[in-house]
Amino acid sequence: MFSPKPRGECPGASPCGHSSDDREETAMNDHRKLGRELDLFDTDPLIGAGLPYWLPDGAVVRHTLEEYIRTAERRAGYRHVYSPVLGKRELYEISGHWSHYSDDMFPPMDLGGEQVVLRPSLCPHHAVIYRSRSHSYRELPLRMAELGGMYRSELSGVLGGLTRVRAIQLNDAHIFCTLDQVAEEAQAALELIRRAYRALGVSPARYRLSLPGPGGKYVAAPEMWQRSTALLTEVLDRSGLPYEAAEGEAAFYGPKIDVQVTDSAGRESTLSTVQIDFHQPARFDLHYIGPDGAKHRPVMIHRSIIGSVERAVAHLIEEHGGAFPAWLAPTQLAILPVSEAELPNAEALARRCTGLGLRAEVAGPERGTLGARIREARLVPYQAVIGSREAADDHVALRLRDGRRHDPQSADDVLARIVALVDAHSTDLWD
Repeated sequence: MFSPKPRGECPGASPCGHSSDDREETAMNDHRKLGRELDLFDTDPLIGAGLPYWLPDGAVVRHTLEEYIRTAERRAGYRHVYSPVLGKRELYEISGHWSHYSDDMFPPMDLGGEQVVLRPSLCPHHAVIYRSRSHSYRELPLRMAELGGMYRSELSGVLGGLTRVRAIQLNDAHIFCTLDQVAEEAQAALELIRRAYRALGVSPARYRLSLPGPGGKYVAAPEMWQRSTALLTEVLDRSGLPYEAAEGEAAFYGPKIDVQVTDSAGRESTLSTVQIDFHQPARFDLHYIGPDGAKHRPVMIHRSIIGSVERAVAHLIEEHGGAFPAWLAPTQLAILPVSEAELPNAEALARRCTGLGLRAEVAGPERGTLGARIREARLVPYQAVIGSREAADDHVALRLRDGRRHDPQSADDVLARIVALVDAHSTDLWD
């Protein structure tokens, strides 16, 4: 992936006090515009509104992000499952989605005398998976994760790019635990979120304690709401994170901690969540066998490190202007032979990169002058220039995306350093 056309400049100030430079930067960083210029994703009316498709470079970003999340979850003790994107209407009647959330669901489909629905959420499926086996208190906390598809019947007027879509790939997980384990598990989930944000180069705008508001949108169980709100408040207070309470933002079954981010236009959205749920364990009659040999009800914690993959990638495009952290970039190293004579060396270096797990691309002289190719690759984290002297010594002259240049050095040393930074999911280009 090389960069889009250079950004324009338009000095001056707008009547509202924002410079036209700011407006230009916001427009250029809009993920819908930049994502298409960088060949990350696109849409087609024949596929439908709110149903973007991913191009090869976008698929690399998405796959790399998903693998990072899966690895982080495995290391944190999560076990991954797969569940179908369809479920019987009865499943969502039990969970409460049908009575509290059906306006956002696609209509049921008649199938063999039964009604099936595209799922709007993964939690009912995970509750059923938990219920399918008996569990002892010794197994808890049981951490179940899935990167799974779900579907929301969004109105056409609110759809946009990757931020509001109808087919969603959700980084979801559910922790089934005892009441005594809730605070520690929720705290650990928050730490996973904070660690991921550091690797992604993302800064939260604020933390929000999302509470129920007036109306019939929420499950009517005052005592349940009080218990779950008290637990999440304790988690936030213990974490030392500043937060604001917001009524009317809770899930229908319980309060949540929302991690808010802002886009290039200053609009705020939720990227990550931690929720406490007493409702669905009761609805699905979930239990575990305690040390006393009796049945006990687990608590269900819903948590998502990056929320939907679509919204996360949209935010990353805007946050970095297409200049992704090196570990996430579609092309990590651009190899630039000065002339046709160095092309075999460049191609051999690209093969070494592939063997090391790096994503490299050769930009040969057929693509223009060396200066033009350097400008074309300005969003690529690393550029390795190979002239006649470098080719003779198996060296490269390394240029970094931030403008730093290094004297010619061993290609092996350069690749080893890049691999180490990529494997560490560092946002630094060089030590």
